[in-house]
Amino acid sequence: MANLYSTETAGVDSRPQVKPSAGAYGARMRRYRASITLATQTVADNILLAVIPSGSIFDFGMITASVSLGTAVVAIGTSQVHATNGQLRAAGTFTAVDTPTLFGTAAAMTQAALSADTRIYLTIATASLPGAGTLDIDLYYTNA
Repeated sequence: MANLYSTETAGVDSRPQVKPSAGAYGARMRRYRASITLATQTVADNILLAVIPSGSIFDFGMITASVSLGTAVVAIGTSQVHATNGQLRAAGTFTAVDTPTLFGTAAAMTQAALSADTRIYLTIATASLPGAGTLDIDLYYTNA
């Protein structure tokens, strides 16, 4: 059976040894929490979730709601325009109640470190959010 290596560990058995140096390998993780009190936010609304500092690398996110978001379509990313948002979470409904759910696109997880402070938004489409309840979104980043 062959021993294979990830991109990050490719040099650990070479001589001289090349230690993993990727920004996300052994890095400290930071959580950015956005708690939203639902109050019928509408399709035209954008909600600022966090300002992520330069040098950060996206790992994953978690979305948890105390109520179903019904037919509202939500996307998470760097754009305030729903049609172009979704870099971190593609546009879709979220109907799970009290069920923390991981999200993250493959493209976002393999991107380079942010070159500037970056604003992350939740955009809403199709229908308004519910009139009551809470929505928590956690964004997890490591620093390069």
